[in-house]
Amino acid sequence: GIATVAPGDVPIVLAGLGTVTPLATVTVRSQISGYLTEIGFREGQTVKKGDFLAQIDSRPYEAQLAQYQGQLMRDQALLQNSKLDLARFQRLSQQDSISKQNVDTQGALVKQNEGTVAADQALVDQQKLNITYTRIISPVEGRVGLRQIDQGNYITAASTSIVVVTQLHPISVVFTLPEDDVARVMRRVRSGAKLAVTAYDRGDTNVIATGVLDTVDNQIDTTTGTVKLRAMFENEDESLFPNQFVNARLTVETIQNAALVPNAAILRGTPGTYVYLMDGDEKVTVRPIKTGE
Repeated sequence: GIATVAPGDVPIVLAGLGTVTPLATVTVRSQISGYLTEIGFREGQTVKKGDFLAQIDSRPYEAQLAQYQGQLMRDQALLQNSKLDLARFQRLSQQDSISKQNVDTQGALVKQNEGTVAADQALVDQQKLNITYTRIISPVEGRVGLRQIDQGNYITAASTSIVVVTQLHPISVVFTLPEDDVARVMRRVRSGAKLAVTAYDRGDTNVIATGVLDTVDNQIDTTTGTVKLRAMFENEDESLFPNQFVNARLTVETIQNAALVPNAAILRGTPGTYVYLMDGDEKVTVRPIKTGE
């Protein structure tokens, strides 16, 4: 068979093993303790940031809030009364009808009552915040997993898991390349190029998704001699699944107008790497060549 040496474009592709990694995986826990009174999600559904997920019984916190508000009102009244007494003492002091010590003592009492009112207000604000925490919302947009606790159970603050929310789009693929390829990739990244990354399935035959290189890790793993890279994928069709294994192919650059020949035409022997070059119609000559990328 005869083939013509023709100019063409050759993409330089680097291959590495990768894992689909969500940008955010959040284990939703309650910030307060209480009974779980309502579940507001369906397993596997997609939620927006701020969507309702679960409700904790808020009645104990509402009762405590009423207690703190009453305490605040009482201490505010004491503060107001001490301020009126201080004003009276100051007028009497100007008339030399009362000692300065009494005025100073009353002023200290006013300061003390102001501190008490400030502490009461902080308790009221904290209790209002606790009531807000009884309504658990999604911190990110994503897909909820399987429910990890049922309605009616008692939840302990910061320890009981309710559900895991995982962001699916966009999603990233973390893959590795040999350290010998780092210089070439970084040179292209520093030039501002947007490098394409294609994710293939486990068999390395079918294309799953196409994205772009997002960033390169800041150090090389000395145990493996590789560096980690992160590629971003829109994943609108959710073809990439968290923790899925993929084969990543990074297109670093494309060589323009390279001389192309079929792989079968390249032979190796005594002259080194060579091809049989047509010399006339029925004659060939051995032509040593140097292969490119």
